[in-house]
Amino acid sequence: MKRTAVALSTVALLLPLSGCGGSAEAGSGNTVTVTVGYQSKTINTVTAGTLLRSLGSFEQQLNALHDDHTYKVDWQDYATGAPITAQMTAGKIDIGSMGDFPLLINAARGKQLGRPTRLVSVTGYNLRGGLNTVVTAPDSKLGSLEDLRGKKVSTSIGSAADGTLVRALQRAGIDPDKGIEKLNQQPAVGASALSAGSTDALSQFVAWPGLLAFQGKAKALYDGAELNLPTFHGVTAREDFAKKRPAVLEAFLKAQAEATDYLHDHPVAAAEKVAKATGLPAEVVYLYNGAHGIATFDPAIKPKLVSALKKDVSILKSAKLTGDVDVDSFVDDRYVRKALGPDYAERLASTPAPAASEVWPKGAAETRTFKSPAELLSHVAKHKAGIRAAYVPDASTGTLWFADKAVWVTDGSELLPFVAPSTAKAYVAEHVGARVITYAAALERAS
Repeated sequence: MKRTAVALSTVALLLPLSGCGGSAEAGSGNTVTVTVGYQSKTINTVTAGTLLRSLGSFEQQLNALHDDHTYKVDWQDYATGAPITAQMTAGKIDIGSMGDFPLLINAARGKQLGRPTRLVSVTGYNLRGGLNTVVTAPDSKLGSLEDLRGKKVSTSIGSAADGTLVRALQRAGIDPDKGIEKLNQQPAVGASALSAGSTDALSQFVAWPGLLAFQGKAKALYDGAELNLPTFHGVTAREDFAKKRPAVLEAFLKAQAEATDYLHDHPVAAAEKVAKATGLPAEVVYLYNGAHGIATFDPAIKPKLVSALKKDVSILKSAKLTGDVDVDSFVDDRYVRKALGPDYAERLASTPAPAASEVWPKGAAETRTFKSPAELLSHVAKHKAGIRAAYVPDASTGTLWFADKAVWVTDGSELLPFVAPSTAKAYVAEHVGARVITYAAALERAS
């Protein structure tokens, strides 16, 4: 694999568009347009993008400034973080949201081009890395990450999903540069390639793995949470914009907090709103953004996430996508601390909700939780026609997954779900009498 050429092509995507000089802040007289770059389908950024836009919270906060300006918001939707960075470093986007690895590239490019940016808040995170997953075709014979040796794997180089792939391969003893043939593709292109059989596996970020599994177009091969390393998405702002319009940035962060609270208080309604705006199935949105979803939403910039960001630098450096990145100078929580006031300390100290099995009944505005996966299966077996979606946490990583897509293990009276076949088999190997069974068999045992 010619990694250098691929890396250079990725860097090229990050270069400012020609003729894009000037500032994102537009308008004449007392009218100011604030440009926000977001990723509608990257649904663990919704509190700074899709859901925030749907609720109108940012516009409401801007209207409440009463500073003799009229504000307009220009929402620009992108598939990945790279074009947002390109537009930010060209002075065309004021505020953007993206994943941890793209955030580092954002920091590096901003400094290189004299358009420094700052990480000002966090959107969704998973402390174990469960937001990224490697999937294969439904009929694939590949059963573990080790089986990828010599295979074609699609990912978006420089993305959080690429970082997961690199780390996972290294742990499996596979050279991420020479051990596989890596295809640098946009998520939608990679998904099509997987369906067409032109790639053996796909490593992508939320919501692509869950979407493809839900549609029956893929099955999980590797749960990113096996790395047990935090992954997150966050909000970045141009430094010059933040200094010139601090009240506007604080208004954005207050609105983000409002969207976060709405998501926590109304998880089903939030999933429906995001689904309507993106075209994604609400069941998939809820898998990630629900009450016990894979993503935890909190605007506070937690030390664990900053520490993880520092560890990510070496991965990007090895891929020649960045040089050194001064993470400490990139992270700037002054604005979010001021925006949230006394609430910030409480948010900073908050922890993710414990994993739980959950059923979304058809026509219901709320979900129902169960004490164990077995109890959930018992309920599903009795109400098959009335179930919209059923979710269970992986027995080893806690990553939520669709119950009918999970790999099930029976161990005595226990029924245990796993996201990937390799972790299920690892459990079986360590527990005498345990064995992998089908979903149908698990339902029958629970009924």
